Amino acid sequence: MENSQTIADLGELGLLQRLFRFCPGDVIGDDGAVVALPPDQRLVVTTDVLVDGVHFSDRTTAPTDVGWRAVAANLSDLAAMGAAPVGITVGLSLPGHTPLTWVEGLYEGMATCLRYWGGVVLGGDLCRADTKSVAITALGSVYPDRALYRHRAQPGQAIVATGHHGLSRAGLELLLHPEQGAEVSAVDRDRWIAAHQRPRPRFDAIAALWDGLETANSAAIAAMDSSDGLANAVLHLCQASGVGAILQETDLPIDPAVAAWVGRSQAIDWCLYGGEDFELVLCLPWPQARTLRASLGSDCAIVGETTAAAGVELQPANAAPPTVLSFSQGFQHFAAASPPEG
Repeated sequence: MENSQTIADLGELGLLQRLFRFCPGDVIGDDGAVVALPPDQRLVVTTDVLVDGVHFSDRTTAPTDVGWRAVAANLSDLAAMGAAPVGITVGLSLPGHTPLTWVEGLYEGMATCLRYWGGVVLGGDLCRADTKSVAITALGSVYPDRALYRHRAQPGQAIVATGHHGLSRAGLELLLHPEQGAEVSAVDRDRWIAAHQRPRPRFDAIAALWDGLETANSAAIAAMDSSDGLANAVLHLCQASGVGAILQETDLPIDPAVAAWVGRSQAIDWCLYGGEDFELVLCLPWPQARTLRASLGSDCAIVGETTAAAGVELQPANAAPPTVLSFSQGFQHFAAASPPEG
């Protein structure tokens, strides 16, 4: 039966033939893809690797969702650079006993994400391995004066975060421990799980950033995505730009329903360090920040301000001393205490 067929049964060439249907016919079959860029635009390249047991598992993520997340992670990086997607290449490492249905589901999820946001599968490579991993390189294009970088933050700028942070972590918690979500409404449950399994790259926020401006100039804007947590993004932006920051606890983009479920303290931790929300964090002049917030409404928050002094601090809601934020408090791949997705 085909449902029980593995990729070892099919063989490399047979598997490739199955996967060709997910790629445009005019770019498949050569040693590389020749890709045209829009006139006067620059190429943006980014790569992400997802590994079974670290970024996904059969316990929490269906193959189609793995495919969507793998693509969305890369597209989020393109959005953070101000770029539009052109296409992706896929490096796939799999054990021979992997079901064919898992691989086809993976590609169906990738194709669905690309149909929604743009870009095509340009090719890739297959390899036998002991553990499933999906390595995607995404190609994007951007006008030079609209390219966004991490190193352009300046003291006295607003720090803006799109979306709520901590939703993906809440969704993962429900998937790992469904019995703990008995008091969570069905609407919130579905929303948090969707945030974890099917994140949405924030190309809309980039469009809103430039909407209505007579001239586009990214020289005074710093940006990155928040896939490793809000605190991590702010720390990276400050480090790259040589500035500091003060975040306001009262302004953190926390979903009130998450705080009601796990408590304010845990919600703050998930907001700052939960990761995999794939939102954007930007440092930009205050007038532009207020315009962006007005355009995106409740889907955008001004969470703090950059400073000339080094260090990133979180100012509590009361008069207590600020908390110093650091990279060591968040997820790190090679730290002994960094847990995989179980």
